[in-house]
Formats: sequence, structure tokens, C-alpha cells
Amino acid sequence: MLPEFEELQRFWEPDTQRWTVKILPGEFYVTGSDEAITTVLGSCVSACIRDPVARVGGMNHFMLPEDNSIRDASAPVVLATRYGSNAMESLINEVLRQGGLRERLEIKIFGGGRVLAGMADVGARNIEFVRHYLSIERLQMNAQDVGGEQPRKVVYYPAEGKVRVRKLRPIENRGVSDREKLYLESLGGKNDGGDIELFS
Repeated sequence: MLPEFEELQRFWEPDTQRWTVKILPGEFYVTGSDEAITTVLGSCVSACIRDPVARVGGMNHFMLPEDNSIRDASAPVVLATRYGSNAMESLINEVLRQGGLRERLEIKIFGGGRVLAGMADVGARNIEFVRHYLSIERLQMNAQDVGGEQPRKVVYYPAEGKVRVRKLRPIENRGVSDREKLYLESLGGKNDGGDIELFS
């Protein structure tokens, strides 16, 4: 595990016989080892990015496309990876720093479900943002599983480029929705707020 990621939750997964890192909203993780990275997504989006030749890759998890809060001009700007633009830049830059090459990047995106009832479609905004970001940066998306009304559990294996996605049941959906509402409130948010295996 790279020193900058030591605070993330890492555990041994007997089923896959791999160390697995769980990321939460606002976090990202990059590895050059044969590990798994997992997260649960509702309206949030994760990008899974790797260089298949260098065998280095990672995943991010963000809630909102941009930080639209008003800042004091004299205050330092902190790059918060909970927002899409910084989450994408941080993940890509770390993959490149670990030996990846931009022209070889393999990119898959997940999430963006409509799970926050009574609110604007934050998930759709996140999907639109990440697609636009990749287009502007001239990066090719290799696979996606986005939209819909169910949250997803995503497990990514950067060394292989394999992704497992499981759609969650309604009772699990409520838990994800509640957590995302709390997270959105903590941000000061408003109401406007390839190789894929589906498993059960």
C-alpha cells in the first residue's frame, strides 16, 4: 500500500484471496499490486482507471461534479476529491505518477443512479460531468454501467481490469440513500445537487 493511502480501510477477502481496499465518498485509491478496490454507489460515480501495460490502476468515488461554494478570494483553494473534477485529476495523476501512460489508460465508469427521492437527479449530473470530462480530456471510456434507480456495489481488480457489479435490493437502497443524503448535507449541497461482470 502506498504511504498516501495508509488511512484507508484494507482487509483480506477470503473469497477472492486478495487484499481489498474499501473507498468512501471523497476517497480514491491507486495500486500496482494484485488487490481489489470496492465501494457502494448510489447517485455517486466512480471511475476505474488503469494502465494495462504498467499494471497500475485505481478507483475514485465522488458525489458532486464541481464545488460551487463561494470562497473568500484570499483563502487557499483545497483540492477536494469529493468533487468530480478533482477526483478525476487526482486519480489520473496518481496512476501516471506510478508509471502509467496517458495514451494507454483504460477507463470504466459506474454509478449515477437516481436514488435520492424528492431531489434533483444528482446521479444524472454526475454521469453527464464524467462523460464531458473524458471528452474534453480526450480520454476514451472503455465500459460503463450507469444510471437506473438502484445503487451498486462495485469491485475493481486493477491488475486484471476486471470489474464486478452487483445491483442492490430495495432495503439496501434505503441505506445508501440515507448515507448519501447525510454526505450531501455535509458538503453543503443543495437539491440540485468493457469487462464487467454482474453478480448477485
